[in-house]
Amino acid sequence: MVDLLRLVRAHNLVVAGLGVFAGGWIALGRVGAPGPLVWAALSGVGLGVAGNVLNDIWDEAGDRANARTDRPLASGRVRRGSADLLVFWGAFLGLGTAALVSGTVFALAGGALVLMAVYSPCLKRRGVAGNLTVALVAGFPLMYGALSVGRGAAGLVPWVLAGWLHFGREVAKDLVDVPGDRVLGRRTVPILSGEAVGRNVAKAILWSFIPASLALPALAGYGRWYFALAVFADVLVWSAGRALSGQRYPVAVRHAKLAMPLGVAALVLGRVV
Repeated sequence: MVDLLRLVRAHNLVVAGLGVFAGGWIALGRVGAPGPLVWAALSGVGLGVAGNVLNDIWDEAGDRANARTDRPLASGRVRRGSADLLVFWGAFLGLGTAALVSGTVFALAGGALVLMAVYSPCLKRRGVAGNLTVALVAGFPLMYGALSVGRGAAGLVPWVLAGWLHFGREVAKDLVDVPGDRVLGRRTVPILSGEAVGRNVAKAILWSFIPASLALPALAGYGRWYFALAVFADVLVWSAGRALSGQRYPVAVRHAKLAMPLGVAALVLGRVV
């Protein structure tokens, strides 16, 4: 059971569900659980299950090359048949609950599922295109929640900021995954242009996020509580860039990831308080 939870990345599923709720709360300007938002959160969890397991299925050889013993499929602790079933039921849950929200949300769920399905075998091999895909999909729960309550425009700034931060983190992760990516023939920034270029690109994306994280919410009229909490997230983003300069790539990835929930909390507080 523990290995199945690792395979679906249960902690990320919790984050995805909460991200959908957060997007709805930002759009509504209050905390609540209207039916469409609940269905959308369940849809986000289901799509996350399908996408996460698909990623591990396609990355099995690379994970072995990277000695990823934490990946149950690559280590042989979970069989391929079990992984295939999880993809099916995740997609069924994701699309089925999306259909209960609206036709628009159902169509977007289908589009997100297609992107996740082609990410590892196609888009991930293309470097920046793969990084951008992850950024768009990973930041989408905030927009998904806003759309589910009929206020999609309110989800635009949160989606842009979440995608921006994920983009920088993904390029930083490429620096960690170079051995496995070479095995799989992926054309990531550090493989195509060298480690120094990959490091500088990741740092530029992360550090440019900091002024954007202050300017865009200011223009959108977020309250003072957003800025009070966003400072702490921006400090983590700055430290991620510093870690990249020191070639401490896992630290950079970890700090960028820690900044994400703080940023989402700041966005919610900036609207509901």
